[in-house]
Amino acid sequence: MIINLLCDNKNSWFWSHSENFKKSLENKKHKVNICVNENELINADISAFISCINIVSNKGLSKSNSNIVCHPSNLPNGKGHSPIAWEILNGANELTFTLFEAVEDVDDGPIYDKIKIELSGHELNSEIKEIQANTTFKMIGEYIDSYPFVKSYQQQGKETFYKKRTPQDCQLDINKSIIEQFNLLRTVDNINYPAYFHYKNHKYILKIEKSS
Repeated sequence: MIINLLCDNKNSWFWSHSENFKKSLENKKHKVNICVNENELINADISAFISCINIVSNKGLSKSNSNIVCHPSNLPNGKGHSPIAWEILNGANELTFTLFEAVEDVDDGPIYDKIKIELSGHELNSEIKEIQANTTFKMIGEYIDSYPFVKSYQQQGKETFYKKRTPQDCQLDINKSIIEQFNLLRTVDNINYPAYFHYKNHKYILKIEKSS
């Protein structure tokens, strides 16, 4: 089959794993085209949109027989931006990943599969992204293996949306303890969106990593 892998986010975890995933698909005799924007999509059997920032247009969707997304929330709950970070900040101890068919409306297509992943509560951003990558590629790979003999069902229930995170969402409160803000520290990106705080008219950057 011909497969598009689209990621339009240059800072995504996708890029540190993309070649290995591409090779795993090519070993199964698939032709794989990696794209950085929808203009690079070719006519294909399946397009997988991975860690994308922008919505793919109807023209882009028409390039493939099936267009799939693996969204890290329990759809229709948690549509929108950065659901993993928001759910960890809300105290979640497990993550749900939903594989669905992309349609014109955001995160609104029929569902193919869901997987739940338990968290231990100590995972930092890099470890969380590793979980996300492994789960995403597993679900996409299984879908490709089963295609076109796959079943779907419509989303049901009340939908909720998460807003886009900004650097201000990484600000620490100096009057709160580390324990109170540990989930925030777990979700910050040390390079692109580090934690920070203001004290005595200065801004301080705080980066977190495990010693072992």
